[in-house]
Amino acid sequence: MTIQFRLLTMALAVIIAGTVAPAQTSQTPPTPKASAPIDLTGVWVSLVTEDWRYRMVTPTKGDYYAVPMKPEARLIADSWNPKADEVAGNQCKSYGAPAFMRLAARFRFSWDGEKTLKVESDAGMQIRLFNFEASALPGIRTWQGNTVVQWERPSTGRGNTAIEQPSGGWLKAVTNNLKSGYLRKNGVPYSEGSVLTEYFDIAARSTGPILVVTAIVDDPTYLNQPFVVSSQFRKEGDGSKWDPTPCSTTW
Repeated sequence: MTIQFRLLTMALAVIIAGTVAPAQTSQTPPTPKASAPIDLTGVWVSLVTEDWRYRMVTPTKGDYYAVPMKPEARLIADSWNPKADEVAGNQCKSYGAPAFMRLAARFRFSWDGEKTLKVESDAGMQIRLFNFEASALPGIRTWQGNTVVQWERPSTGRGNTAIEQPSGGWLKAVTNNLKSGYLRKNGVPYSEGSVLTEYFDIAARSTGPILVVTAIVDDPTYLNQPFVVSSQFRKEGDGSKWDPTPCSTTW
């Protein structure tokens, strides 16, 4: 075999190899726990810096300031009877998901596996499960409903998609399949058709991280427009102040 023929054969081999697509390699994407852009785990305590009279004490009947209520909602709120709720076993009616993060309480975030965040409150001893897979949700209506969550991150903007993805992010949660309950302890209602959308974000402070939760309640039955509130929480060093107490209709 001549040197020229051997070189020609090698050149053809290189050309043919260049036209063959490389083999596809399968790579398992990271779990929601592993890919979390922020760390929500730990115990967070409410910072009640506004709406004190609605969150720290039981507001009086008829005090519905800033809630965009329809007339049907006012009729229900005006007939609020905490003793009747207690007799009916509805002590937790004001501890449902739409009012959950407005409680003057401590909240413990922890991972329940790789795809579910668990959020517990000491006041009312409620538990919410944040599922990253909708298929894992049950079908019954509860005070805490069914919550599907996803991590969201800042957009890279238009143009070069090869730009490195910005750091940071937040958690978006959407909750439905709720039992009807109270937005406030004095009987301001939300219906079982309500949809709660929440955004959990962490702001860095020199004194320690602050958890900011923005909650949007859409309820075409009882609200004229979405009810939007923002709540803040400070992270505690441990759970030594955790104080579980049952639901109450009057505090």
